[in-house]
Amino acid sequence: MSEPDLKSILHALLFVADAPLSVETLCEVTGEPVETVEVALRALQSELAERGAIQLVAIAGGYQLATKPEYAFYIARLLNPPQKRLSKAALETLAIIAYEQPITQAQIDALRGVDSSHTVRHLLARGLRSGTRAQRRSGEAHPVRRYTPKFLHYFGLNSLDELPEKPSD
Repeated sequence: MSEPDLKSILHALLFVADAPLSVETLCEVTGEPVETVEVALRALQSELAERGAIQLVAIAGGYQLATKPEYAFYIARLLNPPQKRLSKAALETLAIIAYEQPITQAQIDALRGVDSSHTVRHLLARGLRSGTRAQRRSGEAHPVRRYTPKFLHYFGLNSLDELPEKPSD
């Protein structure tokens, strides 16, 4: 398969995807090796950067098409989305989970100094944290909490390595 053909195929796949696609997924779908897909992705990224309102971004461990930031104002006016801001308590809890994971509910409560069960349930409902009764630390009575890929997407991160350094205690 030639690069222009692969580049067009990747563009189409990324266009219809509702979440970031990993290089591994793109290789599986196209039947092409990692190196070939990565070259085509870089070429597509470069081509899109030079024209139009769409860009290819590396986010949440994969690639996704997104509008360029300079069009955000107009898109927001068109869509007029309802405010879905996270509360200070939710942001604080997410930070604790991201920096301290894996962590139990009891440990979150101890760090925050308050009962965080309502906030943790809210984050689970929004898909920003995980934790099931099956995941337990030995001897702990509560499930282990972790961040989710949706957390990375929400904050525009490709990995937890992009988080700011943890403040010293």
